[in-house]
This record gives sequence, C-alpha cells and structure tokens, in this order.
Amino acid sequence: MSLFFLFLLYAMNLIFLLVHCLSQTVLPKTGPAQHDIHYWLGNDTNKVDSAFASDKALELDAALGSCTVQYRELQGLETGKFLSYFKPCIIPVEGLYSSHQGHLNGEAYKFSLLTCKGDHVVHIKEVPFSRSSLNHNDVFILDTASKIFLFSGCNSSIQERAKALEVVQYIKENNHGGKCEVATIEDGKFVGDSDVGEFWSLFGGFAPIPRDSPSSVQKQSDTSSVKLLWITTQGKLCQTGTDSLNKKILETDKCYMLDCGAEIFVWMGRQTLISERKTSISATEDFLRTQGRSTGTHLTFLTEGLESNIFRSYFDNWPQKVEPKLYEEGREKVAAIFKQQGYEVKELPEEDCEPFINCRGTLKVWRVNGDELSLLPVPEQTKFYSGDCYVVQFTYPGNERDENLFYTWIGRSSVMEDRRDAISHMNAIVDSTKGDPVLAQAVEDKEPVQFFLIFQTFIIFKGGMSKRYKKFIAEKGITDETYDGIKTALFRVQGTSPQNMQAIEVDLVSSSLNSSYCYILQTETFIFTWIGSLSLTRDHDLLDRMLELINPTLQPISAREGSEPDIFWNALGGKAEYPKAKEMKQCIEDPHLFTLNTTEGDFKVKEIYNFTQDDLTTEDVLVLDCHREIYVWIGCHSNVGSKQQALTLGLKFLEMDVLIEGLSLETPIYIVTEGHEPPFFTRFFEWDPSKANMHGNSFERKLAILKGKPHNLEVPTRNSWKAYSRETTPDGLRSKSVISNGLGRSGSPASSVSGSNSKSSANQLFSSPTPIVRKLFSGSPHGSPAAEPRSLSQSAGFIQADGSGDCVNLLIYPYERLSVISSDPVAGIDVTKREAYLSDEDFQDKFGMTKRAFYELPKWRQNKLKMSLHLF
Repeated sequence: MSLFFLFLLYAMNLIFLLVHCLSQTVLPKTGPAQHDIHYWLGNDTNKVDSAFASDKALELDAALGSCTVQYRELQGLETGKFLSYFKPCIIPVEGLYSSHQGHLNGEAYKFSLLTCKGDHVVHIKEVPFSRSSLNHNDVFILDTASKIFLFSGCNSSIQERAKALEVVQYIKENNHGGKCEVATIEDGKFVGDSDVGEFWSLFGGFAPIPRDSPSSVQKQSDTSSVKLLWITTQGKLCQTGTDSLNKKILETDKCYMLDCGAEIFVWMGRQTLISERKTSISATEDFLRTQGRSTGTHLTFLTEGLESNIFRSYFDNWPQKVEPKLYEEGREKVAAIFKQQGYEVKELPEEDCEPFINCRGTLKVWRVNGDELSLLPVPEQTKFYSGDCYVVQFTYPGNERDENLFYTWIGRSSVMEDRRDAISHMNAIVDSTKGDPVLAQAVEDKEPVQFFLIFQTFIIFKGGMSKRYKKFIAEKGITDETYDGIKTALFRVQGTSPQNMQAIEVDLVSSSLNSSYCYILQTETFIFTWIGSLSLTRDHDLLDRMLELINPTLQPISAREGSEPDIFWNALGGKAEYPKAKEMKQCIEDPHLFTLNTTEGDFKVKEIYNFTQDDLTTEDVLVLDCHREIYVWIGCHSNVGSKQQALTLGLKFLEMDVLIEGLSLETPIYIVTEGHEPPFFTRFFEWDPSKANMHGNSFERKLAILKGKPHNLEVPTRNSWKAYSRETTPDGLRSKSVISNGLGRSGSPASSVSGSNSKSSANQLFSSPTPIVRKLFSGSPHGSPAAEPRSLSQSAGFIQADGSGDCVNLLIYPYERLSVISSDPVAGIDVTKREAYLSDEDFQDKFGMTKRAFYELPKWRQNKLKMSLHLF
C-alpha cells in the first residue's frame, strides 16, 4: 500500500488541490494494481473548487490506468476507510495553511475544545469553548497550556472513551512535546476531585448539562427503494426502464447513477471518455443539491470492473470475479525457466501451507457414536469415515504453557443428530479442560490447512461406523459403502508435502478422475496407481507414501494418464469423461476485519479498514475473514456468554456474505478468546502479547499506558508472520508416538518454547539445543530403548533414515535383533524402517546393494525385499 499527497486538512477551501488528494494503492496477488482516490472538501468549499477537485481526481484516475475507486470526503462526515489511513486521527483547523506553529514560544496557548466520535476510527471537530457545547452523548477533549482534560459523557461508550485517549496522547506529544498532565473527567461526578473542580472552573463553574442536546448531524432517512439512472452525455438523468437490477443493464459505453439513499454510486463504463465522466459527476452533485439531500450522503465513483462489495450487493446474482490464470501460470513458468538453465528446481512452494504452531504435540480423536464418544487408538487416529463425526483435541507447547486446539469434523454423509452431538461433546470436553482453548468447526472437503498439518497424514473412507449412520442407511435402503480394506475403492491423493498429505475415497467411476491429481485404485486382486498428466512431481512422491499406508502388500501397477489398460477402466465401470484442464488454485487476498453488533437482537456488521491489534477491543466481538476460514474473536468484556453463541454468530456472518465473495456456510470457523490467540491468528497482526493480556476495560488499559503505569499482566512475546518450518524446528522434524505413517508424536507435549521479541520476526520460537545422538522415531521425546545399542567406539558410525545425507542420524543394531522373528527384538524403533538401523556392511550383505540404491527403488519393490528378509 502506498499513500500519495499526504496532507494537512484545512477547512476553508481547496486552493492547493493536489495537496488535498490522497491515493491508496493495493497490489493484489492477481490482476493489476488497484487504487482508492479520496478528495476531501472542507465545510467552506464552494461549488467551483468542489468541481475542480473531482476533475483532478478523474485526471489522476486516467494517469493510473483507470483502475481506481474515487471517494468524495466531506469534513466531519469522512468515511471509515479514509480515516483509517490516519492514526489516530485528523484534526481539521479553520483558515488557510500557515507554517507558523509557535504556541509555546512566548505566545499565549490557545485553549481548544474538541469532540471525539467513533470507536475504531474517530471524527474530531473543534467546537466553541463553552459549557453549552458539552453533552452527555459524546467525548470531549479540552486542551489547555498545562493540562489536557478528557470529559466523557455518561452515554458515551467505553470504546469511544478509549479511542479519545489515543487523541489525547497525540495532542500531548505534538502540541506539548510530551510534557503536560492528563486528567479524566466523568460526566456527573463533580465533587471530591481537584481535577474535576479545575475543569469546571475553566467554564466559569459547574452547571448541569441539558439532557437532550440537539444533534449537529442530520440523520439520513432510510430509503427502501434503490434507483438506477442512466446519465446522458449532456448530463441528464434518465430512467433505465426496469425495476430489477442486473449487471447486464450496465453498458460499457455509458455512465449510471445508483441512488441508495444514504450513499450514491456513479458507475463509469470503461469505454466512456473523461469528458463524459466529468459530466456524470457534475450531474450527480447537481442532483444532490436540487433534491435537497443530506450533506451526509456519500458519493463513490466506480470504474467498470472495480465495483465495490456494497455496490454489487444491490444487484441480483452479480457474477463472482473470475480469478486470472496469470498468477498460477507465472509460478510454473518461473520454475520451468530455471530447469531449462540446468538448475535443480522443484515446484514453487504453496502459500499458507506451513504450520504456525509447534506441531510437536499430543493428538486425541473421538468418534461420535450415538450419545457416546469412542476414543480412537493411535493407529486409527488418521482414518476418518465420511458418514461419521469426530472430536479432535490437539495439545501443543505454547509460550510457557500448553495450549489446546479443538476441532469438530463433520462428515458429508453424517446424520444430523451426530452433527449436533459432536458440537455438544466438544463443548463438554472443553469445559473440563484447563485454560481457554481455541475451538473450530470443519466440514469434510472444507478443512483448513492447520487441520491437516496437525495430522500430517489423513485418510477419508466412504461409509461410517456410527450406529446412527448404520440405522439411517438401513432405513433408507442405501447400500453400505463402508470401506473394509478389501472391496474395490478409488482414492484421490492430494497434499503439499509428507507433513501434509491426504487420501480421499471418491466415487468408483471414471468421472471422479482429474488430470491434476494422482489416484490409487484398489481391488481384491490388484492395485493401480494412476498419474494425471497435469500432476506435479511432489504428487508422485505422495502417491508412493499413501500407497504404503493403504495397501503395502500388493505390487502396484503404474498407469499414466492415456496409457491405462482395459482392466483399469473395467474396474471403474467403463471409460467416461473427466476434468482434464489444469486446476487453478484460488489466490487468497488479504483478510478483512469486521465488528459484530448484536444489541437488542439486531445483527450488524461493520468493516474495520487497515486494522491493527489495537482494533481488537475487549468489549467487542470481531470476525477476521480470511476467505478460506473465518475467526470469531471474543473480547473478555464482550456480551457473548459462550463459545456456542460465538459459533452461531460466525454462521450468521457466513450467511450474510458481506464481501459478496460466495462464502460457503461450510467455511471453517475458529472461535478465539482474548488472551489465548494462537499464532495462526496473530500472524495477521503486528502482535504484542502484553497488550492482549492486560486487565481492565479498553479505557482503563489505554489510560494505564498513557500514564506510564506497568501492564497488569504480561506473557512472553509471540512472533508474528513466522511459520514453524524447517528453519524454526530442529531438524525439521517432530517427535511423536509411532502411528501408521511411520512418523511419531510425543505422548505429552514438550515444553521447549522460549520467549522471543515480537519486534523481530526472525527470532526462533523454539530453543534449539539437541543431543548429539537423537532418535528419529522414538515413542517419547525423552524415551530410551529397552536395549542399548553398540557404543560409538564399537559401531561403524551412524546411518541415515532414507539413505541420503539430509536426515537425522539413527543408531545401529545387529540384523538378528531387527528381524521381526527375533527372540530379543529392539524396542523403541520405527518398525516400518527396520532396515535403516543396519550398518552399511550388514545392509550390503543382506540386500546385495547400498542403502542409496535401495531407497531409489519403488516402494513396493522395497517392501518385497524387506519381507523376504523378515524386516517388514
């Protein structure tokens, strides 16, 4: 984002126009740059200057390639987006610009009384220094030579008072060099406090404030009907001849005015001339004047293709924006160019696929079975059924304490009773858990990335094990498709790495195939691996790994797309059409933050632009919309009483689809409470945990900071925007108990996280000391084998788990103890890689090849050799 023409705001006129224009540039991940142009009009601006400002804004739009949205900003009625550019506020002053600023150099300091309105952005207005200017609804700042007073009307909100304190801090630093006192005055309290007495003495003594002070802002009447008018090249407004609004009405060589009552939009087709656009804007402003419309009516000028969410919401079935393919194709071309130059380049990494929490933790999974929960054994934790619902608890080491992350996973074929009970069971487990864990709801095929990362390997089978599911299909006469390991099944393999790979059982038909993926086709007698022509190299590696988990006994038959034998198509019921175009992944843009207002049964949403951590006020409930998932953040002093209520609010937000982005009601919802924000939430902010762990309401917290008081509660700083990757985790691996994929998870989370400074994202989140000899697949992070290996002096050295030189060293054991028929077997090793613990000499003797040559063989060939040597 860039800001041009930063300016001071002066209320009299716009003589120096370009100094009063502001342009914000956003560089999206797809498509051209987009710009917001704001031109600000002071209260005393005349018609000529106003037209001159709008003309110059149009010329700036043309210079920027007609990729702008233009906003007319009126003094005192500025939009929230405009005010968000200025932290903490803008303070308009009367008159023309003057470079003379000498208040404190011998001159008498001019007292000023300011009103502050707003909770996340604040409108500042100077009012006459008189008792009659005060009222019970607003917050006022009285700036004197030696002290700044903050007067809070009894009807003002805590958030408004807290925001006003930021303005006080700004005035203190800029007008007083940081050297003046600050006093807070509460409406209705006028005895027993010297600051209160001093405040009222400046007004000539205390006197009651009238209860019903007239509002200076003219309220905009609600307009139920929305009108679309065509603007001719002569500036006349004409009816479009239709009551229903559809995008097809808008012609690219015309300009239109959409009258929405409190806001008016001017839509300008891309084929229109600048002169036509100027005429349209002038005609719209004349329309406002002749119709006697409120001065608070906002004007927004849109270019075709850059329609705002609010504008699109007034039209029926406005088509979703088509994601350009340039982004995805560009990534592939960059990798291809490097390969042509002889560089060994893998596919460019996927975005947002790194874990932001320490995945060295404890995993528990329960299956919902009627009114009961069934705890799954460790080997079955990664195998879910589409007809069931599950509750997942992941405990991981945080900053000086263990953190808990809970999911309810809802299978697409599950029955409604199990879905409801899954939420209920999760809440019951949460209530019995220490701390304040993060809760999430995930629906099959809509799982967030973080869900897959804590499992690493994840398999979804058709059918279900729940008693309710079994009863449902029996009553409906539906064939039970529950996978039993024998029947014919087709699996789609997907993922980004061995730490994030999934196998999904799909319908047993040819149309389930897709050229962008790899598949496993299993029957009772043979097993096929199918490689799509558009699949990536990494997909082929994941295919081999998944094959070992699904069926490691049968020798696979590899079939590339286009060379399948008849037996392959026969197993799928015959050949049929399937998607063959490159599957483009949707590019995710920056998140949006919204406040939720649920007072008096009403549900209102308001966006906070250019948000920071300070916008997470403890009295509020907010939603962070990350497009693929949303976070409902609950402040400690909010009126939301339970996480179940917060989940309901999240569902209502999805129903509203505020950004008109086609949000599914199955979008994952995270419930996050203040003070327990996980790193995958805080990464969207410049995070300071000391702010999130202060006591008191938002006003009390800001006042403590302003007066230099120490924070009530502090915790070690949590990093922002830094994923737990191979750079932040020793050896890039996790210690965990042995499960079916051959990796391990610790029986209890290891508290190995050290504090770091939030100002530096480069600081590691883990302490990095590791022992000289470290077990890769131990059952516990501190586990020790039952039998000691040979000493270092006696062994031939250390070996690698996969024959390469990049993995963690493993200890060496004799073949006799590694064999599955051994009378004295070694304990605490990865039983799926027994051969890796052989010395180089023993390995060459038994296998007749080196380890490197062995690990270059296909998986099925490796398994066959291991079985012949009793190592499988």
